[in-house]
Amino acid sequence: MQQRDYKPLLTALTEAYERHAPRSAALNQRARQVLVDGGSHAMRLIEPFPPRIVDARGAWLTDEDGHRILDFWQGHFANLLGHNPTVVTTELAHAFEGGFGLQTGFTDLLQIELAEILCRQTGAERVRFTTSGSLATMYAVLLARAFTGRSLVMKVGGGWHGAQPWALKGVDIRIHPGHERVHIDSQGLPAAVTEEVVVTGFNDVELLHDCFKRYGHRLACFIVEPFIGAGGFLFATPEYLRAARTLTQEYGVVLILDEVISGFRFRAGDLASLYGVRADLATYGKVIGGGMPVSAVAGRADIMALAGREGGSRVKFSGGTYSGHPAAMLAGKALLTHLVAHEQEVYGTLSALGEEMRQTMEEVFSQRGLLARCTGYGNEAVSGSSLFRIHFPYRDDLSLTRPEDIFNPALCDLTLSDHVLQLALLLEDIHLVQGRGALTTAHTPADIARFGEACDRVAERVAAAL
Repeated sequence: MQQRDYKPLLTALTEAYERHAPRSAALNQRARQVLVDGGSHAMRLIEPFPPRIVDARGAWLTDEDGHRILDFWQGHFANLLGHNPTVVTTELAHAFEGGFGLQTGFTDLLQIELAEILCRQTGAERVRFTTSGSLATMYAVLLARAFTGRSLVMKVGGGWHGAQPWALKGVDIRIHPGHERVHIDSQGLPAAVTEEVVVTGFNDVELLHDCFKRYGHRLACFIVEPFIGAGGFLFATPEYLRAARTLTQEYGVVLILDEVISGFRFRAGDLASLYGVRADLATYGKVIGGGMPVSAVAGRADIMALAGREGGSRVKFSGGTYSGHPAAMLAGKALLTHLVAHEQEVYGTLSALGEEMRQTMEEVFSQRGLLARCTGYGNEAVSGSSLFRIHFPYRDDLSLTRPEDIFNPALCDLTLSDHVLQLALLLEDIHLVQGRGALTTAHTPADIARFGEACDRVAERVAAAL
């Protein structure tokens, strides 16, 4: 399929956006003098520049130019109740007023209480906290390699497990001229990473069996997301996730479920439980922090023991200076306590909003002659979902179940979903990153209706430009 030419439209959108947000544009120039590309996280540094935010409440942001922006990015999908929910901020305010909340360098009751919630809601036997999903998955891999005495790590193509050595192979599976489909995604990594990481396919049961037959007795772990984020917002099929559990047990491989996105996003606990699957190790982040930097490795006591004195401290799982930070533990405890107490209400609301959002997007664009399909729909294991990603396939019969299809520019219009849509919606004061979004309990049906109207204007503009 010949790719569509969006250069004139992108030029027009860029010029309009520069006029729309002059203060953010000026701050971008200032930022680039001291910060690489103007910031510290690539996903936030949208082209030509990101809005510079001064206030965030509920579903809405306010930028330096005074625009109220309807936000569906919601802190990398970490916010479940919207920005700065009172459930969390009230507890933090009381803590700071009482002289507790900043770094102490000690452990306290809050760590125990948050770990107890995680164990109770996920079935984990032991927990250790750190500060980011990347660190959590790195420590989980270290634990698996130490426990098994094996070196190989298997992941799926398109799967993102953070910026850590064993995760940075096969993340970007787009077709690049002169590149193999599966390659190392960062320079500076040890050469051994190339040989130590096996890349398999998501939701490909046959390939999974083949990989275990070939590598199973050399694998330390298989790390996989039950809901793959960077790979297209796809749920694992029940057949696939259960096959992963069966095969890892058969070959003595540690099953690591990366639930940094999915943990507490779809229920008040892990996603894998809905599939009837229990991980050996699981990683959590995003939602569990209540808006603060919290992540965790949780799982079997015999594996986790390798990080402690009982296991000879064979794995140096320090967690970092700010692991178990008092304010972060308090925020996590406050949010998870709320989610457990109000599970049916919270997740029922989120599921309904997600369904409405996906249908709205598909209908609006399709009515303008732009074939649109969303991922993020639930399956026979997962009844509903508050996450969505829009795609623009060139054919109606394309199955959007594999990252390899979603990110093939011959099959899907990636420029429209990743760049044009994002910039055009910013002109409508709506924030959506590369077609991906998250609903929170702060969003309303009226917000979705507003979003649908904005998408209609965007679709009309795109259709006129083609």
